[in-house]
Amino acid sequence: MVVAPVSRSPGKPRSVIAWTHGLIGIAQRCAPSQGAANFTAIPALREAIRRGYTIVAPDYPGLGSNMVHPVLVGRSEAISVLDAVRSARKIPEADAGSRFALWGESQGGHAALWAGQLATSYSPDLQLVGTAAIVPPTDLARNFSEGKDARVRALLTSYTAASWSRYYSAPMSTFGSRQVQNVMLRLADNNCVTPGKSPRLGTIIGVAIAQNSVRKVDLGRTQPWARLMSENNPSPSAIRVPTLIYTGTDDTIVAPGVVRDFARRACKLGKTITYKMVPGGEHATVARIEATSTLNWIDARFAGRRAIADCHSA
Repeated sequence: MVVAPVSRSPGKPRSVIAWTHGLIGIAQRCAPSQGAANFTAIPALREAIRRGYTIVAPDYPGLGSNMVHPVLVGRSEAISVLDAVRSARKIPEADAGSRFALWGESQGGHAALWAGQLATSYSPDLQLVGTAAIVPPTDLARNFSEGKDARVRALLTSYTAASWSRYYSAPMSTFGSRQVQNVMLRLADNNCVTPGKSPRLGTIIGVAIAQNSVRKVDLGRTQPWARLMSENNPSPSAIRVPTLIYTGTDDTIVAPGVVRDFARRACKLGKTITYKMVPGGEHATVARIEATSTLNWIDARFAGRRAIADCHSA
């Protein structure tokens, strides 16, 4: 989806924000561009348009298209985002230029960090000015074991297991009997994340079964899952542009300590990091709470103002 101001911008291309969405499922029908979901899911969308930005919001492969969605597969996410920015430039009414910023939450924070890693090599025709990663999974093995909400962790593991069993041929047998495997596959194939919607009884029962199985498995020590997770972790050493990283003290899905440790490693490597732990911030609220400050930070990157490293709080 591409969203742009109605008024044209002749002779002066618009700056582009690539919004990378959080995990909403792996089924084709979960694509956020199908329907009006993006208009409420993208924080401060109206404000971003008022400031003159063109917003590019990719679905990622397999969402809205007939293929496996490689959930949390960094290179796949990154390429889809960078291709989306390129594609927007071919829409005359979008007036999209080559300068862009990345802004994503949750899985989208992971996607934004990966797109930032690959931007220079994959899309030298584009100019990335900054990356904003909100509550991003940065160490997948730790993320899958340290999140406090066991039910959500079981569902997220089901999504990833179903996706990677098809994309990488990773063995579902890791999670137990054929019956358990089928439950996890059905959970992944039949459930999109819909904020505010109560889960069905079958989903509740399925999550309970998956939860019992997942708690017995340490994916960080089980191959090939451990290797695949390591390969898909974003790298702090690969950060090339100023990067904003926010997490929340009350995030029970992506453990705040995991995000903080990533920011610390990047800071020690001399990267320009703006980091904030949002008091009371939950996984689903941090991006909204900090939407205006994020847009202000993005404004400064497009304006060419020097980003100041804020590592003392990490």
